[in-house]
Amino acid sequence: MTSYVALLRAVNVGGTGKLPMTQLRAMCEDCGFKDVRTYIASGNVVFKADLDEAAVQAKLEAVLQAYAGKPVGVLVRTGAEMAAVLAANPFVTAAPNRTVAIFLQAPPPPRLDGVTGQAREEIAVGLREIYVHYPNGQADTKLKISNAKSGTARNMNTVEKLAELAR
Repeated sequence: MTSYVALLRAVNVGGTGKLPMTQLRAMCEDCGFKDVRTYIASGNVVFKADLDEAAVQAKLEAVLQAYAGKPVGVLVRTGAEMAAVLAANPFVTAAPNRTVAIFLQAPPPPRLDGVTGQAREEIAVGLREIYVHYPNGQADTKLKISNAKSGTARNMNTVEKLAELAR
C-alpha cells in the first residue's frame, strides 16, 4: 500500500464551506483508504491506498463533490513526495511558518508568468510546487502568482508534519 497525503482547497475557508474533519475521515474510509488521519482543520488527510495517485484523487474528488454539491479541489502527493517537498525547500533558513509550498497539479513553468505585487517575498519553482518566503508574513502581502491560483498552500510546519504522518 502507498502512503498518500491529500490537500483540499478552500476547506473551512468560505468558498467550499465547512467540512468537519471527522466527516472527511469517514469519506476517505468509505473510499476504501486505510489508516486515515487528518491534520488540523484545513483539509489535510493522510492515508494508505492500493490505487495510483490519479485514482485516489478522482475517488476523493467524487465523494467531496457529492458532499459539497460542487467541485472541491484535491491535490495528492505520496508520502515520499511530501518528504521531498520538505527537503527541497529553498528557504530552509527562513521561519517555517513564513514559508509555504503552493501545491499544484502539474509542474509550474521554469519562469513564472503574472507575478504581481512582489515586495520582499522570495519565490522559487519546485517540481509541482511553488515555494514562497513571506519575510513579513502573509497578512498584508500584495503578492499574486497567476500560475498558483489553482493550487493550495501549506506552510513548512504543516508540510513537515504531513511528511512525518505519511512515513
